[in-house]
Amino acid sequence: MSFLSVKNVTKVFDGQTALKNVSLDIEKGELISILGPSGCGKTTLLRIIAGLETPTEGTVEIKGRDCTKLPPSKRNFGIVFQSYALFPHMTVEQNIMFGLNQQKNLSKGERRQRCEEVLTMVDLYEHRKKYPPQLSGGQQQRTALARAVSLKPEYLLLDEPLSALDAKVRVKLRSEICQIQRRLGITTVMVTHDQEEALTMADRIVVMNNGSVEQTGEPREVYSSPESAFVANFIGTMNLYRKEGGTYGVRPESISVSRQKRSDGSQLWPGRITEVEFRGPLTRIYGRLDSHEPICVDMESEKAESLDLRPNENIFFSVPSKEIIKYPENEAV
Repeated sequence: MSFLSVKNVTKVFDGQTALKNVSLDIEKGELISILGPSGCGKTTLLRIIAGLETPTEGTVEIKGRDCTKLPPSKRNFGIVFQSYALFPHMTVEQNIMFGLNQQKNLSKGERRQRCEEVLTMVDLYEHRKKYPPQLSGGQQQRTALARAVSLKPEYLLLDEPLSALDAKVRVKLRSEICQIQRRLGITTVMVTHDQEEALTMADRIVVMNNGSVEQTGEPREVYSSPESAFVANFIGTMNLYRKEGGTYGVRPESISVSRQKRSDGSQLWPGRITEVEFRGPLTRIYGRLDSHEPICVDMESEKAESLDLRPNENIFFSVPSKEIIKYPENEAV
C-alpha cells in the first residue's frame, strides 16, 4: 500500500478541465517532483493533495484512507509556498513558534526545544531574532521550511519553493532541502517547472502536460528514455525530426562531429555549422543539415577547442543508430 495515492482525479473549473484522470502513487519517504510547463495542472494537483481543492472526480488516499473530502487541517502536512508566506512583523523564531504554540499536546519547554532544533537544522539559529525583511531570500525560504517541518507533519508539500531565488542560491538550497528531507525521512511532493531542479532533487519525476501525466519515473530513466516527444523536448534538449513513419529524437550529447566520413556504424548526416556557443565545461554546436533541419551538439569544450570548429564550416554529424528514439507518427515536434 502506497503512503499517498491519487486515483483517477479529474478537476473542472468553469467548464475548463485542469486535470484529466490523473493517478499517482507515492511511497513513504519519497521526494516526488511534479514537473511541467505553466498551466499544465501541477499546482492544481498539489492543492488537491493538500485538500485546498476538491476533485470533480476521483479520490485521494493517505495511508489507505480516503481523505478526498477531509479539510487541510485534518491531513497533517506541512507546506512551503513560493512566496514564503512569513509574518513580516514576527522574528524568525516567532514565525516558527506561531505554529508550535497551537500544539497544546506539547509543553512550553518541548515547543521551545523543537524550535531550536529546526533553527539549528536550517542553520538559522544565529538569525533567530531577525525579521523576514532583514533576511536574504534563501534565509527566508529556510525559515519557511523550518516552520513547516517543526510540526513534524506526515508529508511535506513544496510549491515552486526556489523559483523566486537567484541561480546560485537555488543550487545551494536544492542540496540543503534534499539533506533535510532525507534526514527526516519525510514524504515530500514538490511542484516545479524547472527541469534541473527536478532532475537533481527528486527520487521520481511526474511529467505533466495539458492536465495529464505524460510519464513517471526516476530522473535518469525519464531523461534517457522519454516516452513521448513532449517529455523528450521538455526535459533537457532533444533534436526532434519528423520523417516518414514517425518522429525521431536524439540527444545533443549523443552526436559527434567530424570533417571526414567515418565507418563506425553511425549514421552520417551532412550539414554545416551555424554557431559555436561556449558554455563553460561544455560547448554547444548549432548547425543545419543539408536536408534543412536544425541540429545541435554538445561536447566537452576542450575537445571543441582542439577541433577548432567554425561557423559556416561544412561538417558531418555522426549519430549512433542506437541513440535515436522513435515516437509515434502522430507525435508533434
